[in-house]
Order: sequence, then C-alpha cells, then structure tokens
Amino acid sequence: MLSHNASTIVTEFIVGGFDTTSSPILVGVVILTVYIVAVLANLVNILIIINDKKLHKPMYLLICNLAVVDLLYSSSVSPTMIRVLVTGVKKISYLPCLIQMFVFNLAEVMEMFALSIMAFDRLIAISCPFQYHSYLTNSRTLVLTYILWVVACGSVAFFLATVISLPHCYSVLKYAFCDYAAVIRTTCVDLNYYFNMVAIIVFFLLFFTFSSICLSYIGIIYFVKLSSKNDKMKIGSTCSSHLIVVTCYYFPTFILFILTRLGVVLTLEERNGLIIGSILGPSLINPFVYCLRTKEINCKILMMSKRFKAQITWS
Repeated sequence: MLSHNASTIVTEFIVGGFDTTSSPILVGVVILTVYIVAVLANLVNILIIINDKKLHKPMYLLICNLAVVDLLYSSSVSPTMIRVLVTGVKKISYLPCLIQMFVFNLAEVMEMFALSIMAFDRLIAISCPFQYHSYLTNSRTLVLTYILWVVACGSVAFFLATVISLPHCYSVLKYAFCDYAAVIRTTCVDLNYYFNMVAIIVFFLLFFTFSSICLSYIGIIYFVKLSSKNDKMKIGSTCSSHLIVVTCYYFPTFILFILTRLGVVLTLEERNGLIIGSILGPSLINPFVYCLRTKEINCKILMMSKRFKAQITWS
C-alpha cells in the first residue's frame, strides 16, 4: 500500500465494499431481483403516463419525473454491485467510476427535489383546488422540473470537480460502489476538509428539501381541519402515498448523512445495508404506491391486464 505522500496514476479501482459479505451471491441475486422489479414497475408508470393524454396533468408529470429519477438512481449503481457480488469482478475503470459517482449523486439530489416539489403540488391542490390548474399548469411544471435538474447537475458537478483535481494514493474503494465518500478516500489529501465541505452542502440540501416538505404538510394539515369529513378522507388517501415515499427515502438518508456526522458509528455491513435500502427501497416502493393508490393509473393498469388476458383467451 502506498503512503499518503506517494501519489500514483489510477486507471482503475477495485470495489472492496463487499469483501466481508458472507453470502455474496445470495445478496447479489436479491439485489438483482429487486432491481429488475423496480425497473419494470417504473417503466410501466412512465409508459402509462406518456401514452395516456388524460394523464398529462401536473401531478402525473411529477409522478413520471419521480419514476425517471428512480430509474436513474437504481441503475447508476445496481449493475456494479450485482457484478461484484455475483461474478466476483471487482474492477471498474477510472472514468466509468467517476461517471457512476456523478450519475448516482445526481439521482440522489433529484430524489430530494422530486419529493419536495410533489409535496408542494399536493399543498396547492388541497389549499386552492379551484385555482390549481391555473396556478400549476403543465408548462410551469415542466419548467420547474427542468430548473431542478439544472440545479442538481450544478451541485453534483462541484463534487466531481473536487475529486478530479486530487491525486490518488490508493486504488481500493472502501464501499460498495463509486460514491463520493468511497472515491475521496482513495486520494492523498486531508479527508476531514473535503468531508466537512460536502457535509455542509448535503445538510443544506436535506434541510431545504425536508423543511419544504414539512412546511407543505403543515399547510395541508391546516386546510384539512377546515375540510369536511369526506374531504378529509380524500386528502388523507392522496397524501399518504407521498408520505410513504418520503419516509422510505429520508429515514435511511438521515441516518447515513446526519447521525454519522454526529458521532454514530456504523459497520461496513450496516452502511451498505442502509445505502442499498435508500436506493432500491424507494425505487421499488414508489411505482407500486402510485399504481395502487392513484385511481387513474390503477384503472389503466387493470384495463391493460384485461386486454392482455382477452388476447390470450382469443389466441
């Protein structure tokens, strides 16, 4: 192993995050199964919304955006983890590793943005139901989504820029794939400075997005109190889908990014479990939550399944 002062040109990294995993093939097969189901479920959501003009509304455009983010989120790292666990091939070239880090962090930031804008959408729909379609049009929704993608790309580009300019002393990645924490640990610099700098940015993003979600739900709760019993049930059904999604993402994320900075120590297996759960959990749960709890999408899927069964019967 090289000393901290002896930098070297790194052409490839070795993923070492699963070296202590007792049953790597079993874990890899589980991740593969969850990944395939998540990809198919999100693709179904996207295709249904794109092909049905009746669903070309702000809420469904935001659901479609979330599905795209989930596809990007899970696909950015799952193939690498599956390859390492199932085939034992641990090497990943330098440039693909940096691309993976960028795409993963981009999807991570966009997941926060997507959930916060969806909470804002629900607040407008509940507080101003009659003016909703005049306040939040399709074009405004698309522009706002586009702006969030640009902001996310700019934020993540900063992470990438800090890593590219640094010399590397090691080629073994401590964690399960090419994320910022794993790559920065291979460099020959003072890690605390870079970790603290990124922690401030991540904390701001988490605080901003989670606070906006909380404020949206404070407004929703206020209007729920003024609503009739029937309206309360409808509002509860509408918001519960989003709350399930928010919990699945933010619970492991807060542990990983906030509690660990406050002194909570996680083992490598615990960290891997949390980060894999924070990636695949929302990507798997989100499409099913919106398919099952969103009436229009649910009805569309039932119609498609009936047509498919009818075709099989006639054939």
